[in-house]
Amino acid sequence: MLILLPPSESKSSRSRGKPADPTAVSFRELVAPRRTVAAELAAVSAGPDALTVLGVGPSLAEEVARNTRLDTAPALAVGELYTGVLYDALDLAGMDAAARRRATRWIVVVSALHGALRLGDRVAPYRLSMGVTLPGTGPLARFWRPHLEEVLTTAAGDGVVVDCRSSTYAAAGSPRGEAAERWVQVRVPGASHMAKHTRGLVAGHLCRTGTAPRTPEALAEELGDAFVVHGLTPPARPGKPWVLDVTPGQAE
Repeated sequence: MLILLPPSESKSSRSRGKPADPTAVSFRELVAPRRTVAAELAAVSAGPDALTVLGVGPSLAEEVARNTRLDTAPALAVGELYTGVLYDALDLAGMDAAARRRATRWIVVVSALHGALRLGDRVAPYRLSMGVTLPGTGPLARFWRPHLEEVLTTAAGDGVVVDCRSSTYAAAGSPRGEAAERWVQVRVPGASHMAKHTRGLVAGHLCRTGTAPRTPEALAEELGDAFVVHGLTPPARPGKPWVLDVTPGQAE
């Protein structure tokens, strides 16, 4: 099974520690595009219009400045890096050892800077959204799409792809071929802020139970034990995801 998560704008940081080793991060086939984006991000972040290009306000100026020092900044595990509503609901720290191992194996975070990351990878905190257009790459979602489609298709294997990403990050790539036939987008009807919370609960539930459904129908059945499943809609056309509408039900 493959569980796709978006990153979080809010991130933890450290004042001391070793920098990231780019060669040790998962998905070695992404090393070259990561270097391209990192170089573009550093150049933009050092410029006078950095805040405008990155689409952030003056209160985040220090975080943008940090983008110029990513090679030497202390790194931390992805499972500790991202914070916020979705990751609070995932509650990686509250999982037992078996559930954390499953989370490390099943979860992939789609990142505007790194493309794709696993929870055990170590990277430095950064400020960059997938909705940004960098001068040398163009729109980041379009830049990453050909790279991530291949990576996610391979990572999916023969299991279900549980897509808990926002639309901005889903635009950066999706599984193809047979894997796309098992691709399920988790949607939360009538929710915005609560959508992140619910998707975090869904990812955490699957990691805790250890069940790895192999079909969209089996995924809906599994989640029905802990959530209200409003419906499972088949793909609108080939290459599009199934859509699973859920809301929180009984307490996790």
